[in-house]
Amino acid sequence: MNPAPSALRRALLISGAAALLPRPAFAGAQVEEPLADAVRSALSAAIAYDAPPKPQFSAIEPRLAYLRWLGEMSERLKKAKSEAQTRLEFLETVWYESTRAGLEPALVLGLIQVESGFRKYAISVAGARGYMQVMPFWTRSIGDGQVSRLFHMQTNLRFGCVILRHYLDIEKGDLYLALGRYNGSRGKPEYPNLVMGARKRWLMPGKT
Repeated sequence: MNPAPSALRRALLISGAAALLPRPAFAGAQVEEPLADAVRSALSAAIAYDAPPKPQFSAIEPRLAYLRWLGEMSERLKKAKSEAQTRLEFLETVWYESTRAGLEPALVLGLIQVESGFRKYAISVAGARGYMQVMPFWTRSIGDGQVSRLFHMQTNLRFGCVILRHYLDIEKGDLYLALGRYNGSRGKPEYPNLVMGARKRWLMPGKT
């Protein structure tokens, strides 16, 4: 799949450099569904909550486990993100936003691998943007309407994690159906299987 020329031009304007021109992203088209007022308000609040991606730990063991995770994932991510500081900031934000949404970091990393290949400025043929390939309609529905902000790292990860959490809640915890809904292919096995396969790459040793 190749992004439409207009989408490519928009990406160039946003990135400011041809080097940031996105390659095609693996993303379907999430379906814009009506949201109850209470759900819309809750999702809007979850998106708007402003906090830096810095974890807080009440005991030493969870902190040490987090640092081990950060070191291990940083090594695995080197090929996709060669600059150390950028890589660590990305992983810190993934951990923060995934755990904040009650999601497994390995699952979120697997989803990002499938959706965008860890490319910040990826755009799909359906218009989904960024690491977690968030559809622009979400910025109008629960955000401030600024589609360009989906290329901001924490904003994109915040939207993606909140949306996946929302789909999990709708599907009563059924990850297979929630992933399908995230990709716009609910009930089909290809996308959930890809994400769950990619998830294995980001598990810590001894985890399944």
